Amino acid sequence: MPVIEEVAKRSFERVGSHSHIKGLGLDDNGKALFMADGMVGQVKAREAAGIAVELIKRGKLAGKGILLVGPTGSGKTAIAMGIARELGEDVPFVQIAGSEIYSAEIKKTEFLKEALRRAIGVRISEERKVYEGEVKEIRINKTKHPFNPYVEIPESVLITLRTKDDEKTIRAGREIAYQLMDMGVEEGDVIQIDAESGHISKVGTTKEEEGLFFKRKVNLPSGPVLKIKEFTYTVTLHDLDVANARGNVFGLLFSTGAEISDEIRQRVDETVKQWIEEGKATLVPGVLFIDEVHMLDIEAFSFLARAMESELAPILIMATNRGRTKIRGTDLEAPHGMPIDMLDRLLIINTEPYRKEEIREIVKIRAKEEKIDVSEEAIEYLAELGEKTSLRYAVQLLAPASVLARGGRVEKEHIEKAKEYFADLKRSTEFVEKLEGMLQ
Repeated sequence: MPVIEEVAKRSFERVGSHSHIKGLGLDDNGKALFMADGMVGQVKAREAAGIAVELIKRGKLAGKGILLVGPTGSGKTAIAMGIARELGEDVPFVQIAGSEIYSAEIKKTEFLKEALRRAIGVRISEERKVYEGEVKEIRINKTKHPFNPYVEIPESVLITLRTKDDEKTIRAGREIAYQLMDMGVEEGDVIQIDAESGHISKVGTTKEEEGLFFKRKVNLPSGPVLKIKEFTYTVTLHDLDVANARGNVFGLLFSTGAEISDEIRQRVDETVKQWIEEGKATLVPGVLFIDEVHMLDIEAFSFLARAMESELAPILIMATNRGRTKIRGTDLEAPHGMPIDMLDRLLIINTEPYRKEEIREIVKIRAKEEKIDVSEEAIEYLAELGEKTSLRYAVQLLAPASVLARGGRVEKEHIEKAKEYFADLKRSTEFVEKLEGMLQ
């Protein structure tokens, strides 16, 4: 059970590759704005994704999926996350790589089953004791990862919530800290925290948001911070599977890392259907995003094709940067390394390499997200660099350049110095080939 305690009052950093994505950035007519909702460029792909979102909302995409095809670093993951955000803030978004199914301790099909069920939410409403208010201050305490000392993970969080009439500071454990980071909660957001279970629901924001980072505007709540009210939260089918597996002695002892039986899943499905019929809950189909989909083998594709036809299935979005290649597990060559019968079920959206003006704006967004002060000259230089090398290389130079700037304003000279230390792919390849030539 998550630990939540009130404390006497005495900066929160969240930097993810796509933490700035809030939607697809479309206007009321479905036309893509050059820069909106954290999205830049990729106009055609975003408009196509907007049509796909409309099909999903109308229930016309059942049994089908979406395939994003384009070069590395062309925004495939961003578009997939934008689709999820367009469907709703609490819509589950699960991201896996095709290669992950081979490194898991469980069977491939079991890994995919878990991923599919993590991408299906159940929205439950009930009267609970909740902490509700605007986030006045949030501070996440981090510690070294127990298995990797070079990585920091959340240990606890200290958060101050306020209403028109009250203010409280509470301390919560790691589970809630993870939730706050995953949901991108920041100062000015209005949230609800279930005092017993620790589930968090984001209501909106009290701040005047810029067009790029638009959120739903809400008023500052009134009354006490701790109150009893109807609390709405979303859990996934996989969460319910695990809870049911641990509901008996054997499940409690052996459920960690083990496969969950079909009997347990069937029991969960029946319970959820009963909740829905009684009006206690609603189903929230989320998004399962599979990157490197060409890494899946023929068995995995066969399983997914069948799963897509299930009545309890999430929206399946896949991405690849391959043209014609062999289907893993066979000697057959096929477009994108996928069986034809699977390709026939998919709407294919192409993404293109970013242009200089688009790279410039993306660099600005990332600098803002990472709280790095960058001069216009440095941004222009990074845009030119990104056009010659890659968008990811240009964005990756921001962090080392800020170190070289000693926390001050990042200038062009800092970017040039960082470029000397860290090579792009072309220079790295030329360096190795030159050495190989010398050895011969």
